[in-house]
Amino acid sequence: MEIAAKRQPIVLTLVFAIACVASAVAVIYTKHESRKLFIALEQLTIERDALNIEWGQLQIEQSTWATHARIEKVASDDLSLARPDRSELNIIARQVDP
Repeated sequence: MEIAAKRQPIVLTLVFAIACVASAVAVIYTKHESRKLFIALEQLTIERDALNIEWGQLQIEQSTWATHARIEKVASDDLSLARPDRSELNIIARQVDP
């Protein structure tokens, strides 16, 4: 009985030591994964910011290309279109159903 009583503190100490080491390894692994995920988040944030800047530039470019003055210039210069005279216009009135 005396031998079992002497082994119990040693076994208990060994179990606690293993649990402590396992806990430390888990903390290290979790911290490492957290750092990897934070780095990925930062890279995605930088990419998002760059895409937002590009989107803003594309919206400005689109609004520039779509101005009425530019459309009229392209129509007259490139497509040789001209505005018709008033005498050439036929206005059709919309009929209202009773």
